[in-house]
Amino acid sequence: MSGIDVAKRRLRRELLEVRSRLTGDDAREVATVLAGRALLLPELAGARTVAAYVSVGGEPGTGALLEELRRRGTRVLLPVLLPDDDLDWAEYEGPDALAEVGRAGRLTLREPSGARLGPEAVTGADVVLLPGLAADRAGTRLGRGGGSYDRVLARLAAAGAEPALLVLLHDHELLAEVPAEPHDRPVHVVVTPSGAHRVRGRG
Repeated sequence: MSGIDVAKRRLRRELLEVRSRLTGDDAREVATVLAGRALLLPELAGARTVAAYVSVGGEPGTGALLEELRRRGTRVLLPVLLPDDDLDWAEYEGPDALAEVGRAGRLTLREPSGARLGPEAVTGADVVLLPGLAADRAGTRLGRGGGSYDRVLARLAAAGAEPALLVLLHDHELLAEVPAEPHDRPVHVVVTPSGAHRVRGRG
């Protein structure tokens, strides 16, 4: 295991420990504020299709944002985790159309119950919201380490797709530096409750 892998694992443990102490009230407040911040972004204002996700555990809440995008008429795609940890996609049709799906040894996910569109559907998105545990001001994102979104980013690159990449985080998760590897693809905007932090030289 490389030094960068060790550093990422240690940082993940620390960040997940902090998230585990957040209350339900904390999560609801952050979700509302984040939705307001994100919806002011020109990338989302002009987007026809947004690939997003349903937040779980201590992740900054996405529910309010998903609902407002749907209300605006934006087509929202949500991920469906496949057995090999790749992602399929289906359209978001409201909170009542989400099904709880348990995965062995993992958080229970809430996934769309509509027709599957295939892993390539993400390449048609104008904006992709990426889950993360942290990011830095260079746009380097730290994920959970499962590799699902590394595949998404590789798929976008292979297709020549260039959607705006956004990550939603708590304020304390915007760090001075995140351990990076050559294949890590920077995001364009880090959105926290205190504001949208646009990566210099990107968008």
